[in-house]
Amino acid sequence: MPRPDHAFPEAQRAGVYRAIHERRDVRAQFLPDPIPPGVLARLLEAAHHAPSVGFMQPWDFLVIDSLEVRGRVHRIFERENARAADCHTGERGRLYRRLKLEGILESPLNLCITCDRARGGEHVLGRHSIVDTDLFSTCLAVQNLWLAARAEGIGVGWVSILDPAELAEVLGLPASVYPLAYLCLGYVDDFLDQPELARAGWRQRLPLRDRVHGSGWGELPTDTRLARAIDHLGEGDA
Repeated sequence: MPRPDHAFPEAQRAGVYRAIHERRDVRAQFLPDPIPPGVLARLLEAAHHAPSVGFMQPWDFLVIDSLEVRGRVHRIFERENARAADCHTGERGRLYRRLKLEGILESPLNLCITCDRARGGEHVLGRHSIVDTDLFSTCLAVQNLWLAARAEGIGVGWVSILDPAELAEVLGLPASVYPLAYLCLGYVDDFLDQPELARAGWRQRLPLRDRVHGSGWGELPTDTRLARAIDHLGEGDA
């Protein structure tokens, strides 16, 4: 009996891989055009359909259009970014200070995806050994939203240079809720052909072939055809 073919049609598969490879962390290309409510609802639904350990669904979404709130968040970023810049000296430090690392005020919308660390109760199925699976699950919601946004032509930028305790205070989060991802969203004038940090010379993509191991760390995969297949694909820019 032939095995069932559950693969998407070729054009649909190509769309999935295109979103993965063309996704970018956007900081400077935002347009002022608002995101229509129907489009934003689709992005949030995509995020809400992420997998989660024990089906705990620990995420919530704060849709932040208040300029006053965004201004307070931006001031946290400016202070934390100045501290981070002091970690780099010489040419590396000069390059760091030239990088644009957020679009909090330029983007038409900010979104904070949170993780409720108490959701599901004390004993969540599958979480007994690794308690941080709630954080991992919320990261999957972020990625779902990011890929859906690329398919919609919307740029997303993750602002990680923020003090989470201060951010939680600004957003009025309950004690059990952690602000996992502060995102800037909006239509853009361009999606760069490669990640911005690679383009700026900060860091380049590591070769996939050197990141793939066999059954033990440092061992080669048993099937030697895998290395040839990876080489055939080449290294993408996503």
